Amino acid sequence: MAKARLIYACTACGGVSPRWRGQCESCGAWNTLAEQAAPKQQLRPGAPLGPSSGPVPLAGFSQEHAPAAPSGLPELDRVLGQGLQPGAAILLGGEPGIGKSTLLLQLAGQVAATGRTAVYVSGEESLGQLATRARRLGLAHDALLASSTTSAAEAVDILGRRDAPAVVVVDSVQTMASSLADGVPGSPAQVRAVAAELVEAVKKSSSTLILVGHVTKEGLIAGPKILEHMVDTVLYLEGDRQHFYRILRVFKNRFGPTDELMVLEMLGDGLAPVPDPSTYFLGERDETASGSAVVLALEGKRPFAVEVQSLVSKSYLAMPRRTALGLDLNRLNLLLAVLEKRLGVQMGQSDIYAKTGGGLKLTDPGLDLGLVAAVLSSYYDRPLPPRSVFWGEVDLSGRIRPVSGHDARLKQAKRLGYKPIFHPPVEGKGTATLKDFQRALFGAG
Repeated sequence: MAKARLIYACTACGGVSPRWRGQCESCGAWNTLAEQAAPKQQLRPGAPLGPSSGPVPLAGFSQEHAPAAPSGLPELDRVLGQGLQPGAAILLGGEPGIGKSTLLLQLAGQVAATGRTAVYVSGEESLGQLATRARRLGLAHDALLASSTTSAAEAVDILGRRDAPAVVVVDSVQTMASSLADGVPGSPAQVRAVAAELVEAVKKSSSTLILVGHVTKEGLIAGPKILEHMVDTVLYLEGDRQHFYRILRVFKNRFGPTDELMVLEMLGDGLAPVPDPSTYFLGERDETASGSAVVLALEGKRPFAVEVQSLVSKSYLAMPRRTALGLDLNRLNLLLAVLEKRLGVQMGQSDIYAKTGGGLKLTDPGLDLGLVAAVLSSYYDRPLPPRSVFWGEVDLSGRIRPVSGHDARLKQAKRLGYKPIFHPPVEGKGTATLKDFQRALFGAG
């Protein structure tokens, strides 16, 4: 009997090498090549998505497409841009237990409530578990169908039917297995094969395919990176399981914007969209406490108010502590260096802690001015003016720079009744420095 040929596949990207190497040539990762038997059969070439007679001029090409259909969740339609696009493949990633399955079962139920058929294909739960969860969420609709299988061929068959459903959810792509690739479900080869089969099938149908993707400890969707390139839309469901909120972000979208987000609240009967999250993350804030500032952050196109807190206290350590929760620690250290250099504020012997209220994680550069205000407020132990709000980027020279979405933030601040409003001057209308800012708040400098 002939000896089975061995190859070495990268567990990070799925790249293949005929011999073992310390570094994968495809992705550059170290010590990720694992020995496995060479596949006996390869993926068949993809069939054309329609009749083809060679290249045609795009100017003269016309093809009728069904319009996008509403999902039943207006906030989700806004995030996607046009609702559920027929023939589109959507990938949803998120940490375990964050609510991906709950959200998609609710979506399928909303589609079924309109009389359109939705199929939920689960490789992780039995039909009994799905039925129990659907009843708990109040989604007992005749048009909501379910299938418990780990066979990619069965999901492809559902998409290939003449009466294909409006929405097909596959939960998750890492649990499905394809006969066209070797390896266990979840391996890079299997994930690539399963995704290729499903995406090829949905492009020939009028359905919308939604794939659930597991997330690694690095926060990336597990499997080869090519998975994100194969689909039309990539969504991430984020949040802290210790809090009730979730944020749905768009990272790729061929049918709409890529800078939108959707805030959801975890309730007893599932995830509910927050229609106006402008003050959702403030909670019960004490305006008389020092070290607390309200910032109008811009995530996507919608500004919302968030509390930034800071605590400056005397340190008894050889190296004072610097801690940031929900904020970039490197940015905090940078701003502290700017305060010491430009304002002469000596914090070298102080422990400094900073966090955002509600456990929200933000990277908006407009948070700089609010973080500086919170740090100075705690340093001087003086509360900031009541109903004050901040936004602006601080550069290394101590100048306060404009940030994107200034008009939207200003309009939102006035709508919410904030006053005074501290923000950088509009471009071409003067400059502002930290010295001016410090003098306006504390009369120092």
